[in-house]
Formats: sequence, structure tokens, C-alpha cells
Amino acid sequence: MARVWIIARHEYLINARRLGFLITTLSVPALGIIGLLVAALVGGQMGDWFTKVFPADGTQTTVHTIGIVDRSGICSPLLPDYNDGFTLFSTEDEGLRALRADQILHLLVIPREYLASGKVHVINKQGGLNAMRLKDSAVIRRFIIDHLLRHSEDTLLKERLANPLEIVPVRLDEETRATRDDGLAFVVNMMTTYFLAILLVFTIFTSSGYLLRGVSEEKTSRIIEIILSSVAPWELLAGKVLGLGALGLTQIAVWLLSAAVFLGGAFSAVGLAPPTFDRVEVFGLALVYYVLGFLVFAVLMGAAGAVGTTMQESQQLAGIFSLVAVVPMILSGMFFANPGLTAFRVLSWFPLTAPVTMMMRLSVGEAPNVDIILSIFLLIVSIPGVIWVGAKVFRMGLLMYGKRPSVGQIIQWLREA
Repeated sequence: MARVWIIARHEYLINARRLGFLITTLSVPALGIIGLLVAALVGGQMGDWFTKVFPADGTQTTVHTIGIVDRSGICSPLLPDYNDGFTLFSTEDEGLRALRADQILHLLVIPREYLASGKVHVINKQGGLNAMRLKDSAVIRRFIIDHLLRHSEDTLLKERLANPLEIVPVRLDEETRATRDDGLAFVVNMMTTYFLAILLVFTIFTSSGYLLRGVSEEKTSRIIEIILSSVAPWELLAGKVLGLGALGLTQIAVWLLSAAVFLGGAFSAVGLAPPTFDRVEVFGLALVYYVLGFLVFAVLMGAAGAVGTTMQESQQLAGIFSLVAVVPMILSGMFFANPGLTAFRVLSWFPLTAPVTMMMRLSVGEAPNVDIILSIFLLIVSIPGVIWVGAKVFRMGLLMYGKRPSVGQIIQWLREA
């Protein structure tokens, strides 16, 4: 085992110094630093602007951000509660002058036929996107309703018209109990878990790709003959798998830590509370699926590197495994439309697609415990077989030159092993 650890340490240090690895690993922290600098420069102004124009709590604005030109008569005069946040102009030209002088951010022109059409013209300097956002503004909605019902004393009616419904997501769990589920929390959980699935795919392929390239280069340059005079083939394969697996875990740790730190800093810079992720068990499952998935793919990539006579041949063989592994990502559109399809349950049991499929299912909460346990069990059971086949092919293929062995020859190797 001492030689295995020496090989693992060598593979880790050599590949950690690769320019490509350094660029991909440090790109997330670099982008995070740039984002924090931008947030520090403009975050305060942006936070104030969003708070003024799109307040989330539905309270009235405290500065004159909205100008009103009322041709329908429903908002004239303004109700006392809105004198601090809105300015009423007698003509559109007067409102435009205030807009050009930055005294207001938006000018709402309410036409005479408003009651029949419901249309309100919004004039601003930012363009149509900001104008459309006002449609969902609690302040504007409440302003219009309060003025339409200015002679009504029914405050509950005004409240319900301003906020006709509040969606309360309720999820049915495995014990058939209905439990309340926060919508924002669901989105945060889904995006975080799906992001972990993408990281899983990227790091597994990157690390196992280094193994494929290293074996192929050592075989092509015949350095492998010198190496095999000192270590057994299984020790070489095990050392490479351990070293590059640790390299992938390092990359994931750097990315996740950087993302957590910089996203928290960005939210703080604009004065917003960062969303919470309440499914911490997903990180543990991601680690399990990474380790198991990497063992499967690393051994297969090592075998492909040993069988191919050139780097190009090895990559073509490895491409077959990679294509199978990304099938869940290719079907992601179908998955998010109907995550409960039986096909995705089957993919979560197949060792080559299980890690990615299960992380995708976890992102939408469509993974019962029995499926998680079964997928992990099948991965664990398949690993000895994959290692046995991969090690035999790896050992026999390392010293073969000139012609790539056929499928029949590989089967014969396994029979004779």
C-alpha cells in the first residue's frame, strides 16, 4: 500500500499544478471577487433603487419616485396616505419635465378609458423591462385599488383585491402527511442541488480525464514499461484513482466554499438577507455519489487509456462512457416536465447514470429513500465488478502496442484471468 500512496500523492501534485486545472478551479473565486467588487461599488445604490421602486413588503414609498397624470379622474385628488410616495401632475408635459430632472423615476399616465381598458402608460428612462416590473409592484397595485375604492370602508375587500391569493405550497411526503413547504426555499434547494449535479459531472469527467490522458501518454512514450518494473498494475491504477479522486474533491471544496462566501457577501452588499438552504443532507449524498461515481468512471477511463494505442483512440473509447453518463442531462427538459417518470427511476439504478440522475431527482425532491438506498447499493455492488474488469483490461492493455485489441480479445483476457 505504501507504493499506492506514493503514486496517489504524485498524481495529485502533478495534476494540481496543471494550468488547465488551476484556471478552472480558481475561476469561481476570481469571478466571485470581481462580483464583490462590483457589488461594493454599486450595491448600495442598487439596493436603494430596488427598495424605492419595488418594495417587497407592500408599504408605501417614502420618496417621490412615482409621478401620476390622471386623465380618468379616479386618482384626483390623491389619498392622504400616498402624498409622500406619489406626485400628481396636472399635465403630461409637467410630468415629463420632472422625469427629465430626475425628480421621479416613473411617470404613470392613466387614460380616460382606464376603467374599460385597464391600460396605464408608464414612461421612464430605463425602458420597457422596468415598466413591466411595475405591474407586479405591491405599491402600485395597492395605489390603484385604494383609489378605485376610495368611497368604500371595507378594508378587507381592499386587502383581498390588492393581494387576491397567497400560494402556500404543500408537499405530500412518503408517510402521506401533507407538510407546508416554502416556495422560495424550494427554488433555493432545487437550484443548489442541480448546481451540485453539474459540479459532480464536471469534476468526475475532469479528474478521470486526467487519468485517461496520463495512462495514454505513459503508454505511448513507453514510460509505462519502466513504471511496471517497480509496481504492480493494480497498484498503479489504485494510486492514480485515489490521487485524482482527491484532486476532484479539492476542486469541489474550493468551488462550494467560494460560492458560499461570495454569494453571502453579494447579498449583504445590497442589503438583502441570503436565502437559506435547508437540505444539508444533500451535501452528504453528493459526496457519496461523487466517490462512488468517480470510482466507476476512473477505472473505466484507466482501462480505456490502457487499451488505446494512441491518445485519440483512448478518447474515442472513453467517449462511449461519457455519452452514457450525460444521458440524464440530455433528457433534462423531459425530466423537469415530468420528474416522476419510470425511465428516470431506472436511470438512477444504472451505475453509469445513477450519480447524475439521483442528484437531479434530489433537486426537485422526487427521490424517495428507497430509491436513494437502492441506487447507492447498486453502485457499491457494481464497483468490485468494474474494478475487476478494469484492472484486468488495464494490466493486459498496458504493454500492447501497434493495434487496438478487439472486443473478442478483451473478452478472452477476462476469461483467462
